[in-house]
Order: sequence, then structure tokens, then C-alpha cells
Amino acid sequence: MAGIKSTMDLVMERAARMGMATPDEMRHEESLKKGMQLTAEYLNGGKATLVEILREQDPSQQESVRKGMLASLLRNLFLPRDEDGVKRIEQAVKGVVELNQGTPDIAALCQELQTIASQYGQHRKQLYEQLKEQMRMQIEQMLLRKGMKADSMKIDPTMEPQFKEQWNRLEADIDAQYGQAMEQFKAQLKDWTGA
Repeated sequence: MAGIKSTMDLVMERAARMGMATPDEMRHEESLKKGMQLTAEYLNGGKATLVEILREQDPSQQESVRKGMLASLLRNLFLPRDEDGVKRIEQAVKGVVELNQGTPDIAALCQELQTIASQYGQHRKQLYEQLKEQMRMQIEQMLLRKGMKADSMKIDPTMEPQFKEQWNRLEADIDAQYGQAMEQFKAQLKDWTGA
């Protein structure tokens, strides 16, 4: 229990660190935050390109703003579970490539990362449908053994606790597998971009 700090302790420590920060360090921190905020607007359909947004910033702060932008973009590279997630990743990848124009290795790495995200979505959907069909067949067989007509009933195997349990286990496995690959790509991107 002694190792656990309260929120107030953490806030007080941060305030103390900020009190010791030099004006340059504080400007750098503010520029990082500004870069993150500008990127959030970009990802939500704000301005056209990050390069244009970056050019509008104070030249002395552009590198810090750029680092904040890249940090925010890298946080938006994840395993998508729906179409909105796929679009967000595409926009984040576009931003990373845009901020690193002239670096073909980054574009190629981003393409591989998008391929992994796409394969994850397809694999996840395929496993879900296979499990659903397998459970539907088991339910039909059980009903037939009890002398009931299975085809006359609407069977939704996804409502069964056993389905949910098995799906949670399968989903955790696939998330771990693809998540590890995604994290490796993100680490490499972080190194290459200087984020």
C-alpha cells in the first residue's frame, strides 16, 4: 500500500516538476500538447494536411509540434474492430507518411502496418463466423436429440454464454497475436520518425 500514490500526490509531484522546468522546457511541453491537439482535429476531419498545419506554426516550435503530432498519430495506430477504426488508422497512416515525406522506408512500413490491420479485421470476422456456425450446429444437434425441429426455430448462437466465453478467448488470442506485430511496427516507426 505504501507504494501506491494518491492522485493528489501525483498532481503535487507534477506541479513540483513544472516549477523546476526551465522556460524552454515548458515551451517545448506546450508545443508537444499543441501538436497533439492539432492532430486530433486533423484525425476528426479538420484541416486538409498536417504539413500545412505545421507550416502555420512558429518556426522555433515546429519541431516540438511535429513530435507531438507524431506521438498522437502513433497512438491512433491500433487494431480496428469496425469501419470507423479502419478509417481512423488510414488517416493516421496518411499523416505519418505526410510528416515524413521523402522517406520511402516510412511509407513502406506504414503500408505493412495497414496490411496487418486489414488482415486482423478479416481474420477476426472469419473466426467469429466460424464459431457462430459451429455453435449453431451444436444447438441444432442438441435440439434434434431432444426430438425438436431445429429448422423451425430461429437460432442465435451469439446469445449463448458458451459462445461468448469461447469468443472472448479467441478474441484475446487474436488480439495478442496481431497486437504484438502492431506494437513492433509502431516501435520501429517511433524510432524512424523521432517521435
